[in-house]
Amino acid sequence: MAKFVYRMQNILELKQKIEEQEKANFGMATARFNQEQDKLRQLMIKQAAYERQLKELSIGNIDIKAIKTCKSAITSMKVALRDQMIEVSKAQKAMENARKKLNAVMMERKMHEKLREHAFEEFLDELDREESKITDELVSYTYFNTEKEDE
Repeated sequence: MAKFVYRMQNILELKQKIEEQEKANFGMATARFNQEQDKLRQLMIKQAAYERQLKELSIGNIDIKAIKTCKSAITSMKVALRDQMIEVSKAQKAMENARKKLNAVMMERKMHEKLREHAFEEFLDELDREESKITDELVSYTYFNTEKEDE
């Protein structure tokens, strides 16, 4: 029996390797996005803590130096939050780009797999035609040999 050989198998394998690389890139981009979001949450928690501390300092004995220090800490936290939001946005864009690339590569791989499936179906059809041809030849041969023996 003939063996099926897909003539573009190396391209399909290359597309599969590229897809694996893009999956890894997407995973790294997602991990970076999650890290940046965690940093943002931590900064928000710190800012909330400084704001609570400022409220506590405003009650009872007032320590102006501590209040000023706390206010400057809140101001610096606002700047850090704004910078971190920019980083989160950058990481999100990178993640979306990685997702788009992954989707494109997956579509290409699927297209090549479909082409391989069609080529395999054609191969099977050709095998069926060859088997039918051989069967027809055998039937014709036995029919004519039977006819010659009857004469």
